[in-house]
Amino acid sequence: MVAVSSLMLVTLMSAGRAHEVTPTIADFRVQDGQIALDLRLNVEAFVAGIDLDGMADTNESELANDYDSLRGLDQAELEPMVRQFAEEWLETLKLTADVQIELEVTQIIIPEVGNVELPRASFLYLNGMIPEHVRSLTLYWPKGSGGVVLRQNGVEDPYTGYLQGGETSRRIPLAGGAAMTATETFVDYLPVGFEHILPKGLDHILFVLGLFFLSSRLRTLLWQVSAFTLAHTITLALGAMDMVTINPDIVEPLIAASIVYVAIENIFTRHLSPWRPFVIFGFGLLHGLGFASVLGEFGLPDDQFIAALVGFNVGVELGQLAVIAIAFATVGVWIRSHPKYRGRVAIPASITIAVIGAYW
Repeated sequence: MVAVSSLMLVTLMSAGRAHEVTPTIADFRVQDGQIALDLRLNVEAFVAGIDLDGMADTNESELANDYDSLRGLDQAELEPMVRQFAEEWLETLKLTADVQIELEVTQIIIPEVGNVELPRASFLYLNGMIPEHVRSLTLYWPKGSGGVVLRQNGVEDPYTGYLQGGETSRRIPLAGGAAMTATETFVDYLPVGFEHILPKGLDHILFVLGLFFLSSRLRTLLWQVSAFTLAHTITLALGAMDMVTINPDIVEPLIAASIVYVAIENIFTRHLSPWRPFVIFGFGLLHGLGFASVLGEFGLPDDQFIAALVGFNVGVELGQLAVIAIAFATVGVWIRSHPKYRGRVAIPASITIAVIGAYW
């Protein structure tokens, strides 16, 4: 168990420096025979040539060092590289309206260099001509480009959808009316919530594992998870509705502190204390704000706000349950039969989790 904890420690402490892959946001509108496609994207990852499909963070790529070096460049240095990349990449992005629409770069905006440990959202503005007779279009999102949130603007009942690399959108009427149904929206946002836990949510995974290692009794675990779920559901909803907003620079360290707390308490107590559900509820409120910031990157469709919010939250819950199921499957034999489970499994694992949380 010590060897496993050491490997876990090295791996996850490295993940603390990881650069989480965020989806591209693509807003498009059609006016006066022209289509404008505005992309908000992690342009350094694209320029570095990283295959973003199915990737949780860029440190997993062999090109991670190239990507990190690009993050330290300002607009004057990086823009020529972006234009060269876009020239080749646009040949693979297919915007089709009976005929393929040729797109060209009209503007590139790259923010000033800030904290290179955080992803930088740049903007790539594209423009093309739309034939007069065209009434609808489809978008093929190139393989290797990761996820994209495609949003229609300037019409009633606009289309909003989520595509992975290599996928094509359904046919989108230019006049509007392609808004997804509640069921379609729920299904579309379900994997977004799940993926934020597995594989992307290392901080949330560690917190759930901290709850798991307190006791081998399922009832104890359910009490904790229930308090956590109720709390993060509340702040997720409030954050998504912009009723509560807290700077991520404050929320993220507090989430790391919550990981340290539950892990340390595991070491010094054997049973669920009277105050622990309330403490976990408070930490759940913080984690809900973290979920809300992720959901804000995708944007919620105005006409199906509730369906999207519920789909995302259910996805998060399924991700948490998957973490617990994996933990049970991994140490289930110890829980059922070994009298030294706490000393040989729970305490070493909790120490490892506490160290990682403190490092973050």
